[in-house]
Amino acid sequence: MARKIDVPALVEGIKASNRSAMAQSITLVESKKPAHRALARQLLTEIAPLTGNAIRLGLSGVPGAGKSTFTDSLGTKLIKEYGKKVAVLAVDPSSSKTGGSVLGDRTRMARLTSLDESFVRPSPSGTHLGGVARATREAMLIVEAAGYDVVIVETVGVGQSEVAVSGMVDTFLMLSLTGAGDQLQGIKKGILEMADVIAVNKADGPNEREARVAARELAIAMKLVTGNSSDRIPPVLTCSALNDVGLDEVWKAVIEHREWLEKTVGLEAYRGHQQVSWMWAQAETAVLDIMHRDAKILPLVKELEAKVISGQTSALEASAKLLEEFSELIPQVDWAN
Repeated sequence: MARKIDVPALVEGIKASNRSAMAQSITLVESKKPAHRALARQLLTEIAPLTGNAIRLGLSGVPGAGKSTFTDSLGTKLIKEYGKKVAVLAVDPSSSKTGGSVLGDRTRMARLTSLDESFVRPSPSGTHLGGVARATREAMLIVEAAGYDVVIVETVGVGQSEVAVSGMVDTFLMLSLTGAGDQLQGIKKGILEMADVIAVNKADGPNEREARVAARELAIAMKLVTGNSSDRIPPVLTCSALNDVGLDEVWKAVIEHREWLEKTVGLEAYRGHQQVSWMWAQAETAVLDIMHRDAKILPLVKELEAKVISGQTSALEASAKLLEEFSELIPQVDWAN
């Protein structure tokens, strides 16, 4: 018999920063079972007043930029020198295909994970980006309620997962490498536009001079991306996560961006707009899930897909038919299952 989930006990455990309660709660919000989703909503509603006080930092970068080493070094510094409690969460939809995770090798963050003031959670596996993003956003609320001051959301590669992360954090930090002229080819303009701070990592030894060159090239690129009318051009810094060099300057840039947000749009308003976007994303996901699993609608979905593939009907006609039938079935849809 499955053990009953005691939401009030989990809430009390979260308030006490109990790691076991936090892990169980995150497992609960990661679950796609309807009964678990209902309990997850209850849990998140109860802890809501305790959330929102953390600095939310998104971290991405080109392959080989040293994200895990950077997270290990920065997180350790924030705990030991700044007196922070640091949580690290991952957004890695590829883990559902590879069976791995951006945080799968915890030994790369050995210093951070050894500290009592840290909490590291790998990406949930076996789900798509939307599911990973939902679980990560809700996990962020749990660690905030547990009293963590800084939440680092680390994402793999440079792609759609960055868009998801930028919608849940205050500051988006992109790690780069030396040889910017070559690697700029692999960075999409949209990713650069999302970056609030850029740090060229591995600026040590013979790479130090090249890192400064890369930083200058990226700074020029950022001016082109943001345009002359922008009142803020994201700073481009150099650092060596391996040698703990330049991390204070990177953290200072993160704090300065947060202060800029508060002075311009306002942090609460900024997060409010993120919540509205999240509301619509959740609603769209719920409707699509219903269309793909509800017994009353699924046969029509399969029929229309087959007709579109065979050329019997157009995608436009099929979508219109699907929406027409769906609107009629809405009163009969079981949204809870």
